Amino acid sequence: MSHWIIAPVVLPSLVAALMVITMRGDLLLQRVAGVASIIALNGIALALLWAATVHGPEAYFLGDWPAPFGIVLVLDRLSAMMVALLALLALAVVLYAIGSGWDAKGAHFHPLLQFLLMGIGGAFLTGDAFNLFVFFEVLLIASYGLMVHAGGGTRTRAGIQYVAFNLVGSSLFLFALALVYGVTGTLNMADLAVKLPTLPEGDAALLRVAAVMLIMVFAIKGALVPLQFWLPGTYANAPGVVAAMFAVMTKVGAYATLRFGTLVFPPSLAATGDLLSSLILPAGLVTLVVGAVGVLGASTLPRLVAFGAIASMGTAFIAIGAFTPETTAAALYYILHSTLATAALFLVADLVTRRRTHARLDDTAPPIAQSGLIASLYLAAAVAMAGMPPLSGFIGKLLVLDAFRDQTALIWSTVLGSSFLMILGYARAGSHIFWKASALDAQPEEPRPEGLAFTATIGLVVALALLTILAGPITDWLTETAATLYAPDGYIAANQLGQER
Repeated sequence: MSHWIIAPVVLPSLVAALMVITMRGDLLLQRVAGVASIIALNGIALALLWAATVHGPEAYFLGDWPAPFGIVLVLDRLSAMMVALLALLALAVVLYAIGSGWDAKGAHFHPLLQFLLMGIGGAFLTGDAFNLFVFFEVLLIASYGLMVHAGGGTRTRAGIQYVAFNLVGSSLFLFALALVYGVTGTLNMADLAVKLPTLPEGDAALLRVAAVMLIMVFAIKGALVPLQFWLPGTYANAPGVVAAMFAVMTKVGAYATLRFGTLVFPPSLAATGDLLSSLILPAGLVTLVVGAVGVLGASTLPRLVAFGAIASMGTAFIAIGAFTPETTAAALYYILHSTLATAALFLVADLVTRRRTHARLDDTAPPIAQSGLIASLYLAAAVAMAGMPPLSGFIGKLLVLDAFRDQTALIWSTVLGSSFLMILGYARAGSHIFWKASALDAQPEEPRPEGLAFTATIGLVVALALLTILAGPITDWLTETAATLYAPDGYIAANQLGQER
């Protein structure tokens, strides 16, 4: 199995290069290659998920160089789960892009999507902090290309803001890595987990500075307050199918926070203690409130979904910020749910906005074609995003609330209050788009032949339903996954530190 660990990085990079070199200008070939690559990625991701569950953490040493000097990829239950989530989302996105024709509006949609998969997959699998930075840059470049896909002044301006803000994050990341390397002499995450507890007390201040800088970088990626303001403009102005793919990009920030917070800077580390928790938990609460208020006051449907994405990251970071096995298991379930729900709602928003005469929510537009089916999809995705029963959002928030049953005053009131605001926001948008429109004396346009786009959107809603139906075994698996994060001996042993190869 070990050679397959690098496949989620190599496969999309090879396919992307092949598309650029031999398929330029041939959209049909690019579509066939893109779909085939992503289907293969799904198969590989499932095999990796099975291997991580059965065999535990396993490392892949590039060039057979030993850790901590060589580049190492590490497969464990968390990284395997995130790669599988990425592959599933990518399949829905590529089918929607083909079915809606979005991929035909620019020259390089499919190669950029493959490069994005390479960057995100590498970020989930790398066992080295510097290569985490490298994969962050790869996904940033690819995401910028997708962001400005199909052009337009507004989209370009939002893209420049997105890139500029993320470049600030990249600079911070480099400074933090330099500090960590200067203090410890290594950037391998398993090696850091071994060395940091033995550092002299005089280096503790530098270590705390590095930890705060790293958390700021991950907060930018995860849209955590006060570093979330780039997200609404970026996601709302991106093509709907690209915004749906971006739903997993914020989870890269959450993943990195979990990895560093449990392996490199665990609560038991004397130098940092509960520093990370004291920063992330309050910021997560404020993020949730900001997102919920944004949902209630959004002026367009894409901005409403973007603020919903911020709120979902707030909930995830609340659970992550406590850094206990119980809250982490709840966070993992919520990450799975919110990625699928956010992507589904972005695709529904795209179906709506391409059929309306305008995207504003404060002015009623004529009825849209296929409004019954689209309204049903909107209702399902909105119910999931708001955390109402019976879909997975309700179970996810229930798990978070149960993990914080000793802190009902602040956590429960914030989560429940924000859920109420989000319900109002989604209901207001739905009534403007579907209910009030039906009262206008106008006939909708002829339905568009977009069977594949509807199939992809319905597929995401079905995945949310399966996440609900299988909540029992999935939460059992996630509980074991969270336990391994707080007992990282297997992850460290897989790196074979100091052993000749």
